Amino acid sequence: MDKQLDVLQGTLDMLILKAVSLGPLHGYGILFRIQQISRDRLEIQQGSLYPALYRLEHQGWIASEWGESENNRKAKYYRLAAAGKRRLQSETEKWNRMAEVIAGILHTTPEEV
Repeated sequence: MDKQLDVLQGTLDMLILKAVSLGPLHGYGILFRIQQISRDRLEIQQGSLYPALYRLEHQGWIASEWGESENNRKAKYYRLAAAGKRRLQSETEKWNRMAEVIAGILHTTPEEV
């Protein structure tokens, strides 16, 4: 599948939490990580990312500290907080249950109704 998919509303927070659960990242690194682990099928826009990072940090799900990026620039690095780890687990479970329900609906045949 070569075409990039739109991120479903409400999933950006979960994707960010997953990305930073794999290791601390600066903003651009988070964008790249999501694109990388989706095998280039998802691309998050910077205009969506930074408000989400602010919101997640405000909620205590991620923490940040200043550091230097790979190209020696000042960058804010984000890491998963304990509350974020619990939130990611909860959101992952809800996502998997919802995906299972929707898959069941989509696979329903006329004979099963």
